[in-house]
Amino acid sequence: MSNILRLVLTLLFDAYSPVLVAVRVLYIIGAWLLFRKSGIASWWSLIPWAREYHMGRCAAREPEGRYLCVTSMMVTLLSVLGICVQWNPDNKTLIALSPLIVVILFSVLLAHFVYNIRVFAGFTQVYGVSRWWLVFCILDELRFIPMLVWGGSKKYQPAWKVQNLKAEMERLATHGSAAFMKEGLTVNLKDRHVKEFFQKKYLLKDIHLAIPQGHLVLLLGGSGAGKTTFLNAVNGYEKADAKVTLNGNDMYTDYKKMQYEVGFVPQQELMRGKDTVKRTLLDAAKLRLSKDIPSHDREKRVNEVMDIFGLIPVQDNLVEKLSGGQKKRLSISMEFISNPSLFILDEPDSGLDGVMARELFEHLRQIADTGKIVIVITHTPDRVIDLFDDVIVLAKDSSRTGRLAFYGSIEDARTFFGKQTMEEIVKSINQKEEGGDGLADEFVLKYAEVQNG
Repeated sequence: MSNILRLVLTLLFDAYSPVLVAVRVLYIIGAWLLFRKSGIASWWSLIPWAREYHMGRCAAREPEGRYLCVTSMMVTLLSVLGICVQWNPDNKTLIALSPLIVVILFSVLLAHFVYNIRVFAGFTQVYGVSRWWLVFCILDELRFIPMLVWGGSKKYQPAWKVQNLKAEMERLATHGSAAFMKEGLTVNLKDRHVKEFFQKKYLLKDIHLAIPQGHLVLLLGGSGAGKTTFLNAVNGYEKADAKVTLNGNDMYTDYKKMQYEVGFVPQQELMRGKDTVKRTLLDAAKLRLSKDIPSHDREKRVNEVMDIFGLIPVQDNLVEKLSGGQKKRLSISMEFISNPSLFILDEPDSGLDGVMARELFEHLRQIADTGKIVIVITHTPDRVIDLFDDVIVLAKDSSRTGRLAFYGSIEDARTFFGKQTMEEIVKSINQKEEGGDGLADEFVLKYAEVQNG
């Protein structure tokens, strides 16, 4: 019992000089003022570790706030272990662990410093101040200064409040459902979330759109905007709180039936290099076509697909001997064997030069012209943008949730964003720390207002 009391007294008094105690009190007061300005309950500033998480929220750095919370907790726990070593010099186990404790503590302190800088960099954007303020963040003992100034002075006001922005997003972004299409793809996605850090983390919210048959659609968005998550929700691979129908059939309730109606070509090429082109497609036909189909009909379908994608001249070549463009066409052909109604491709032009990429997208344009829906992710859309009908723009809002910032024709997208190229559109919605203009919230709300009429 006496050892426990000594440990508590050490943590409360010996580990902190009166000056450091005063600094800590000022830090809490600064957090109290910042939380009040940002629309978060001020009493969170009194709770260790949770305080750091809510600092991240106020700074529009919620993910960094989570890591800051965890590193703060680890620093405290490791400090306790260090004190235990000091107070138990005869404990061989603790003495043996002390070098490891020092190494881990140093690593955690470094991570803690990095996430502190990231959070305070967010504050400089929220309050519209110079990054020179980050000088005060080099030392823990100085961080209370900008907090007190930003939180206590009427001169500094946050660009948005956490709760107000959330309420505005909920009010405007939930603009009803897309009209059901008997022929085409209808997506009414309420949300896609995961459990993280003791709460729901929303990956996607409020995405409503309907794509007619015969459309080649570009899926656009910056890193982390939820493009792959959206596609996985559409094809039923990762179900969301959503209603997704393809040509009148529900993708979720009729998943076993509908999985053959969707072709998905991932970025990675999943082919055996020692097989020939034709053998690769025959194996794909066995997997993707009904087992009731006779072998000669399967071979006929393989020949049709090879003809569509220009692979007949190389049908007896080994996969490993193909050029980059031929491998891409073969990868697409494997999924096209089942003649899907919806065709999804994740960066099919990755690693291809302009000529080969153009040829590939012309094949996709021909597929769409047969009445299929083709959705494509590509990081170099402008070189083939004339081949697309529509564009879906997903943007990561301030809470790091993927939302629909636009869906419509290419020309309408240019008018809506006031940009001529797709790359400029992505730059406008990317966060500032990602080299963008940080206008995601603005365009998400603007599009929701347009949809609301």
